[in-house]
Amino acid sequence: MSAPDECEESTMVTPEEATNIAAFERFTDAANSGDLQRIFTLIDQTFQPDAIFHTPAPVGESGPEAMKQVWTVLLQAFPDIHVTVNDAIAHDDKVVLRNTVTGTHQGDYRGLPATGKSVTYNEIFIARFTDGKLAEVWGVVDVYTQLRQLGVITA
Repeated sequence: MSAPDECEESTMVTPEEATNIAAFERFTDAANSGDLQRIFTLIDQTFQPDAIFHTPAPVGESGPEAMKQVWTVLLQAFPDIHVTVNDAIAHDDKVVLRNTVTGTHQGDYRGLPATGKSVTYNEIFIARFTDGKLAEVWGVVDVYTQLRQLGVITA
């Protein structure tokens, strides 16, 4: 009698899943460049015009314009911001990302003048794609840790 076969997790990625992960990789590269125009271009290329955000987004903005406003604020406050993708998991039309973000507080952020302090925080996003572009995004950003490191919240 032979030993039972061990279960092997499939590592096959569909073309759709590979395309969706590649879109995030291009966006992360642009974000890490610190070049706002490059980021805006990638936002226009990778987000559906009517993309829906289930994360805190600027009031009155939607779709790509909301994301552009978020990145304008982030780069003003943390010009050296760096996003490290720790995990990218694709399944059908969704991609899940677990990121670590680092940066130095060098400009106004949420009404707080520059402190010169470094931050390291985590975030998790789930994105749904249609036709190779982001159509819907759910996200959790560890703002508590970020604000604690900036001295706004005491632990």
